Amino acid sequence: MLVLIAIAVVRMRSLFAIAMLSGVFSLLSALLFVTLDAVDVAFTEAAVGAGISTVLVLGTLALTSRFEKPTKRSPALPLFVVFVTGATLIYGTLDMPNFGSPEAPVQTHVGPDYLQGSIHEIAIPNVVTSILASYRGYDTLGETAVVFTAGIGVLLLISGLRRRRDDEKDDESEET
Repeated sequence: MLVLIAIAVVRMRSLFAIAMLSGVFSLLSALLFVTLDAVDVAFTEAAVGAGISTVLVLGTLALTSRFEKPTKRSPALPLFVVFVTGATLIYGTLDMPNFGSPEAPVQTHVGPDYLQGSIHEIAIPNVVTSILASYRGYDTLGETAVVFTAGIGVLLLISGLRRRRDDEKDDESEET
């Protein structure tokens, strides 16, 4: 489904449809993260990817045109860059341990330290909460700052759109 939506997004010219499909893509990605037992990442993807990002894109569409202008350049260079980047990413994953392998570094180094030290060092019984709130506190603070900044951006876009519509109504009333 993710691949089909990605192909549909690339092929479409209606920016509204692209915005909606991008939101669907984010929700499907969140479902994938839930399937992989990464509920915290799934929640962030659903909130930021499907929620705030879709609202930001729709707010931007209200200020711009609804259809993409046709390009006059060849897509060869961007396509080449995408293939090189994809090949590099695939090459970078070749030496990764198998998914769920007990010999993976996360299972032998950091994971046991978090599980054993969480209750004694932080006194929080929930290990996930202790990792997000204490061990990765700065990372969580950064994610919160991103969500807050996106929310402020949405408010600014909406207020700019409201002012623009009010100005257009004033112009129309002065003309009549």
